[in-house]
Amino acid sequence: MHRVTIHCRRLLTVTGILFFLAGSLLLRDSAAAAPKVYTPPPGSAERRSVLDVMRLRVKELHELDVVFVVKEMKVCGGWAWVHTLPRSKKGIVRYEDFYALLHKMHGRWTIAEIPCTEPDNPECIDSPDYFSRLRKRFPAMPTGIIPSDMNPE
Repeated sequence: MHRVTIHCRRLLTVTGILFFLAGSLLLRDSAAAAPKVYTPPPGSAERRSVLDVMRLRVKELHELDVVFVVKEMKVCGGWAWVHTLPRSKKGIVRYEDFYALLHKMHGRWTIAEIPCTEPDNPECIDSPDYFSRLRKRFPAMPTGIIPSDMNPE
């Protein structure tokens, strides 16, 4: 009888260790599979496609052909936050900063929102709660793409 009890304890201990290891591997794999925030490198197809969508919108809104100097571009899970400094094609004329939230749907980047930049307007990007309202409008947007200096969390 005593030998059966020892055997059962060992079996339970080994089983417990195996479950622990399996759980640890699953957690590690799911964390590794979670989308990471990154910046597409200059010259990459992804960066070019994001900026092309933004360039087209500037052309539609302001009838300007621009080149973007990217101040910040964060991409994660099919979402992108981009802060650019638009310039004329020859680089002589500089325009006000241009921000955009983009979402990739069906393999194509689209602009989800262009924040207004008017000073002292409570609906604009300088408002303290702009990004919390943005998260409510786009709950699937990863919070990691929000600029750290503008992220209230």
